[in-house]
Amino acid sequence: MGKRDPRVDAYIEKSADFAKPILKQLRAMVHDTCPDCEETMKWSFPHFEYKGMLCGMAAFKNHATFGFWKGSLVLPTDGTAVPKDGMGHLGKLASVADLPPKRVLTGYIKKAMALNDEGVKVERKRKAAPKPLKVPADLSAALSKSKKAKTAFDTFSPSHKREYVEWITEAKSDDTRARRLAQAVDWIAQGKSRNWKYER
Repeated sequence: MGKRDPRVDAYIEKSADFAKPILKQLRAMVHDTCPDCEETMKWSFPHFEYKGMLCGMAAFKNHATFGFWKGSLVLPTDGTAVPKDGMGHLGKLASVADLPPKRVLTGYIKKAMALNDEGVKVERKRKAAPKPLKVPADLSAALSKSKKAKTAFDTFSPSHKREYVEWITEAKSDDTRARRLAQAVDWIAQGKSRNWKYER
């Protein structure tokens, strides 16, 4: 048997008045269609689980949203699905009238359940590998004059190295670049990241 989460009740109660009936109807439809689903809160929004993530809903200032964890496999790709103009798969929902017909939404929920029953995984796009960092010649030359700075720079994470490279290459004038280069070598020799002042 499914499980309701009191945090979802609290979320709905705190939502804007226009959103409450939308969220209540969505919640009821998910439970009616998938009696074994369990509610939870993820990323501060109500979600429904059934053999894994199934779907979730949220309310914002002027609209509510509803989406499926495997939306790309649940919704039709022939252009008949509601256009996605916000977070979620049903567009921006400003009233109950914006919801698709019950049979349509029930069909989506059943399809999402079937995908979870079958253990189907959505292939997530892999992030492209970051481009190799090109250290400018003047920075390389300055680092090579300080063994301590060069050793520290070589052990920095790619993001720390990139911060220094960008700071130096974004200088608008030669004087600014020269000042930043000298400052960078000093900080790097001390093992400091470019934004060390803001780190805790």
